[in-house]
Amino acid sequence: MKYPEYMIETKNLTKKFNEVTAVNSLSLSVKKGEIFALVGPDGAGKTTTMRMLTAIMEPTKGDARVAGFDIKTEGERLREHIAYMSQRFGLYEDLSVEENMIFYADLYEIPYKERPGLMEKLLSFSQMKPFCKRLAGNLSGGMKQKLGLACALIHKPDVLFLDEPTNGVDPISRREFWGILYELLQEKVTIFVSTAYLDEAERANRVGFIHRGNLLLCDTPSEISKKFPFMLMSVKTSDNRRARDILNKDCLVVRCKFFGEYIHIILEKNFKEWDKLWKNMEDNGIQLHEKRHLKPSLEDCFINLVEEDKKL
Repeated sequence: MKYPEYMIETKNLTKKFNEVTAVNSLSLSVKKGEIFALVGPDGAGKTTTMRMLTAIMEPTKGDARVAGFDIKTEGERLREHIAYMSQRFGLYEDLSVEENMIFYADLYEIPYKERPGLMEKLLSFSQMKPFCKRLAGNLSGGMKQKLGLACALIHKPDVLFLDEPTNGVDPISRREFWGILYELLQEKVTIFVSTAYLDEAERANRVGFIHRGNLLLCDTPSEISKKFPFMLMSVKTSDNRRARDILNKDCLVVRCKFFGEYIHIILEKNFKEWDKLWKNMEDNGIQLHEKRHLKPSLEDCFINLVEEDKKL
């Protein structure tokens, strides 16, 4: 089968629940063999978007094609070419790792002669081979997610949908999970992942920021960082809490917030009134220990976009 350049294409995709618009005129495209991260807080519309793209939920209006299939009229054919790992993926805790995989092989009608080699590959690939006889209910959160991924890949999908796959998983398991996703790219699998973790989104080829159902921005992580409209400074003072409160009242500052043991200050792009800003701090008995310019992270960019969206 010849696939289109864009494995996912949406045009004005919209979903309403009575008077509530969960997804509003979403238009985006995802190329074959890339990781696309849809980022947003709880209730932003990530899961609703994914359910529409996997033909589980009918859109209110708009169009979308996935792997060349229309989500509204070709849902059955579409499901043969995709895998969807929801937040509560259907693992059977009273079955072993191996038995869960056999169950999904049965579900997708994988020929018996193909199963041994395929299961061997997926167990090794997901680092689950040493645990193949262990009950799924006795696995850690990270291991359950890796088993869920192995089961989702059993029928060799062209597009993989992952709805917040590392939510509640420890940092080491999260890193291992993303390592597995990168390996999948070598096989030209297209990956559409939703996440609330901005550090994870940095690893995607492209990122879409969604808030209150609206796609605020969509681009590569590096281009999103370049579009940050302000100057970002990191400072450490003798009293960060008081400094934060004073800076937030200063008309020279756009906004500032805590970031670990530092304060991140957002200023206008061509800000030059440093002496006036620091004198205000000194007049309040606060000493400046460190200051440096920062390249804005995705988190900085997203928070800024959300703040601007709230004003609309």
